[in-house]
Amino acid sequence: MMDASKRPWSMTSRELRGRLRQELERDARSVVVTVADVTGSAYRRPGAKMLVDDNGTPAGAVTAGCLANPITELSMAVLDTGEPRRETFNLMEDDADTWGIGLGCNGIIDVLVEPLDESWRAPLDSLAAGTPVTVLTVIESTIPDVPVGARSYVGESGPPRAVATRDPVPDAVVNDVESTVSMVHGQENAVTVEVETERGTATVLVDGLEPVPTLLLVGSQPDIHPVARVGSDAGFEVSVHSSRGARGPDAFPNADSVETGHPSTVGESVAAPEYTYAVVMTHNLVDDRIAVETLLSETTVPYVGLMGPRDRFERLRDDDVIADDEFDRIATPVGLDLGGGEPIEIALSIVSEALAVSNGREGTRLKHRDGPIHGRPENERT
Repeated sequence: MMDASKRPWSMTSRELRGRLRQELERDARSVVVTVADVTGSAYRRPGAKMLVDDNGTPAGAVTAGCLANPITELSMAVLDTGEPRRETFNLMEDDADTWGIGLGCNGIIDVLVEPLDESWRAPLDSLAAGTPVTVLTVIESTIPDVPVGARSYVGESGPPRAVATRDPVPDAVVNDVESTVSMVHGQENAVTVEVETERGTATVLVDGLEPVPTLLLVGSQPDIHPVARVGSDAGFEVSVHSSRGARGPDAFPNADSVETGHPSTVGESVAAPEYTYAVVMTHNLVDDRIAVETLLSETTVPYVGLMGPRDRFERLRDDDVIADDEFDRIATPVGLDLGGGEPIEIALSIVSEALAVSNGREGTRLKHRDGPIHGRPENERT
């Protein structure tokens, strides 16, 4: 697996969050850039993030590269002042000459640029534990005692929680964005909301973050390797349950974790079922039956892909392994219809389907999709 440091622009959310935690642990001077709002079209949607270190080196991306220099300069300025800042970049075609480059975004992009500090630790810890969070950050304010950068976060339950090193978002503002929090919580989406109070106005970035999804591969045959590699590159945390032959971690270099044991124990490998997508590829009918039955009866994973021909699925149906109300959770033959037969093409097909399901999509061609490519909350500007 390629070291993420060698491909900083294409860094996944999983890799970026790991980098943020590393920077926090070593008390590094870095800046977090978050897309706060988009009007029109843009390469990344609200919530997309990147990290810029004190040398101006980026990790991750918030645009396709057209704003690399302006954002780096802005990041260095924020690093110097230590104060969070909101900036707007107008990339509409009429204003392309402003930046002196050919731009293809054709939109207006607001970004929040802030020093990486301890206010990020609690949300990152919750995400690592498999709990979705929504981070509330004030990005503009006329309220005297509410500074830009004030932050709270919403966890699995209970009221918003304070974070270290930042002023909390006032209750009056939190109450006004409650419906927006409900809309984006656990959805990996972000919205900016303007809140008017008797004492002034605050604009809040409501940033819904979900745990990194897990791709659980059940089996031990060589065809797991390309699936694990593509899954990791796509941003999944890859977990392997080696159900036959007890092949250990060294046998699966592209996996983040490896468990060995009987197929009936596969449910023990599911820590966060809502964010786990399983692919059963043991190539053994008995093991398939046990693994599928266990995943369906003992877990609530939303997707169980089954490698193999349709007649194997029919035999499982005949054996009453799959109840009628569980058909929607099963995908077999597994994968999208990409037409390829090479191992890496099959892996791409499998991971693409899991990715589509995790994003609530069908995996159809974008040219046949009406409306925006990326789903947008109702109150996000278009």
